[in-house]
Parts: sequence; C-alpha cells; structure tokens
Amino acid sequence: MGFTLSYLGLLVLIPLSAVFIRSSGLGWEDFWKAISGRQVVAAYKVTFGISFLAALTNAFFGFIVAWVLSRYHFPGKKFVDAIVDLPFALPTAVAGIALTALYGPNGWLGANIFYPLGIETAYSQAGIFIALTFIGLPFVVRTLQPVIEVFDREVEEAGASLGASRFRVFFTIILPSLVPAILTGFALAFARAIGEYGSVIFISGNKPLQTEIVPLVIVKYLENYNYPQATAIAAVMLVASFVLLLIVNILQRWSESIGQARQRPRPVNPIATMNMTSTESASDQSGAPGPTIAHNASSTTP
Repeated sequence: MGFTLSYLGLLVLIPLSAVFIRSSGLGWEDFWKAISGRQVVAAYKVTFGISFLAALTNAFFGFIVAWVLSRYHFPGKKFVDAIVDLPFALPTAVAGIALTALYGPNGWLGANIFYPLGIETAYSQAGIFIALTFIGLPFVVRTLQPVIEVFDREVEEAGASLGASRFRVFFTIILPSLVPAILTGFALAFARAIGEYGSVIFISGNKPLQTEIVPLVIVKYLENYNYPQATAIAAVMLVASFVLLLIVNILQRWSESIGQARQRPRPVNPIATMNMTSTESASDQSGAPGPTIAHNASSTTP
C-alpha cells in the first residue's frame, strides 16, 4: 500500500501539484491575463470544440466498428482488428506527417477528392478534426468491444420471442446496457484529444487565432522561458479535464443505475396474488368456473 501511494505520488500527484504551485507565483491579475488573452481564448475554442466533435464522431463510428468486430465473422477480421490499434503504436509525429501527406493539397485524398470540392483538409480546422479522430478511435472501440462480446444474447432472443422488432430490441435492451461503456470511451477519446500535440501541429498549419491548439500555445511560452504563464494555462486545462471527467463519471453512474433498474424484477402485489389464489382454489373445489368467468358468461347470455 505504501509503495503504491509513493509510486502514484511521484508520477501523478507531485507533477500535478507542481503545476498549481508554479502558476501561483503569478498574482491574480497576471494569472487572469495569462489565461484570458485573445490568442489563448481562441486556442481554447479550437481545442475543446474540435476535440468534442472528434470524440462524438468516434463514439458513433467506434460503436459501429466494435459491433461489427464483436458480432460478425468475415475474411480479414483479424487484420481489421489489428488496424484499430495502429494509432496506439504509431508515433504521433509520424501520424501527423502521414495525414498531412494524404490529406494535403498535393496528397492523394486531398488533391483528388477534397480540394476539388472546395474542402481544405490540411492547414485548417478540418485537418485538426481528422488528426484527433484518428488518434481517438481506438479508445472507443477497445472500451466497447469486450462489453459487446459478453452481452447475453438470450436477452435479445427473449425480446424477439415476445414480438419486439430488431429496432426495438436494440434501443430498449442493448443500447441502455452499452451507454456506460460508450460514455467511458467518449471520455477517453475526449481527454486524449485535448492533450494531443504531435499529430496536430503538422496538419493544422498553426495559424494564430485560427488553428492553434492549447498545447502549442504552452510550448511557445516555454520556448520563451515564460514558465509562469505556461503553467497557468496548463492549470486551466488540468482543472477543465478534471471537471469533464467528473461529469462523465456522474453520467456513467446514472446510466448504470438505469440499467440495474431495468434488470430488477418488478414487485408482486400480495393482495392481488391472494385474490387470484383464492379464486382458483374455489373454482377447483366447486368444479365450476370462477366468478369472473361466470360473470362474463351471464353477461353474454340473452
């Protein structure tokens, strides 16, 4: 226990605490100027906005990829499954260069597809979106895949046997059980996108107020030996990450409680059970139909 706490303290707690300690050297007025400058605010909007869109896109398409890999068998499945892990193993700088060469004005996709349509996929915010989507997809797929694989298919068959369509079975049985995993994958992809640097700087163009991301702004301050302002911006990003992760964890627990409530058996009304039992026993002893059936029969007799 002591070794674990010491290890986490050296690798996590002390570095994170150093960010706040170093930024506290600024006065409140200087701290506010450092985190609310025009260039910094523009970088906030680009980073958080595009990271959110990329994580949302990965949550949708990552679910489809995980579903296909978990439920279907097809030629080349193992190869596709291995391709999903490529952003994990590929250095981010290599990924940025490859995406720029592919989606740039002279690239195969850029020159033949996107730029003739008037879509600038490199040196623009669209390029940042492509890079963040590329590096975030494995987080969603690898989070959802084991959950889909262990999902009990008998529950689906029970719903289908009761006359529910595939559409209804999916949205009322399958999807509510997968929502916590989808939110977790979204959170991981979003957190990864916020801190991404290597793959973005090559394809974004790094235009001030347009395509600059927050990590690049921090690096510029560090290159100019302006450590207090760099740590001030880093502290804002750290707090924002903690808040977002807290919100996602709350949503995840809420979704889990909904899933447990769906699986919980409904309570039985003891009075209704006693009445039903007494009616059946009286019917069996007399050999005549119960009062409800007799009432219905008398009402239908002319």
